[in-house]
Amino acid sequence: MPAKILIVTGDAAESLEVLYPYQRLREEGYDVDIAAPTRKTLRFVVHDFEPGYDTYTEKPGYTWPADLSFAEVDPGQYAALVVPGGRAPEYLRNDAELRKITKAFFDADKPVAQICHGPLLTAAVDSLRGRRVTAYPALELDMQSAGAHFEDSEAVVDGTLVSARAWPDHPAWMREFLTVLRAKAPAT
Repeated sequence: MPAKILIVTGDAAESLEVLYPYQRLREEGYDVDIAAPTRKTLRFVVHDFEPGYDTYTEKPGYTWPADLSFAEVDPGQYAALVVPGGRAPEYLRNDAELRKITKAFFDADKPVAQICHGPLLTAAVDSLRGRRVTAYPALELDMQSAGAHFEDSEAVVDGTLVSARAWPDHPAWMREFLTVLRAKAPAT
C-alpha cells in the first residue's frame, strides 16, 4: 500500500502551490489527500508578478474538492505534510484542529514541505524556532519573530522540514522534499 501524504489548505490558496505538489507526489507513487476546514469545493487563486506592482496580484484560480475535513484527519495515517501558501494560511493558522494536526507531524519528525505563506501555519505551532527556513520574502520578519533563521533561497532543508519562497521555486522545492521523503517514507 502506498504511503499517504496530507496537503492542508483552504479557500484562497495559491493554485499552483496546491496542485503542483499534489500531482508531483501522485506521479511519484504516493496517495495524496487534501484536507480543509470542511469537505467542500475549494476556490484557489492565482498569484502573479506583474510590472508596476509593488506586490503580487491575485486572480481567481482553479476549484478542487477537499477529500476530508481537518476534524477527519488522523495524522498517524500520513507519512508527510504539505502546507501550500496563498492567503489560506493566514486564517487556517487560527484553526485549533489544524494546529494539532500540524504539531503532530513535527512531534513525530515526519517530513513537512511548506511554501510561500505556508510557514505562517508552522510558526503558529512554534515549530520554526531555531530552524533555517525560507518563505515568501515579505514574511522574513514573521519568520524571525517565530525564532527561525530566514534564508532567501529557492529551497531550504532543515532536517525533515523543506521550505520554498513561492511557486517559481517548485522544481527545487519538490526535488529537495522528495529526497527527504524517499529517505524517511518511500512511496511503497
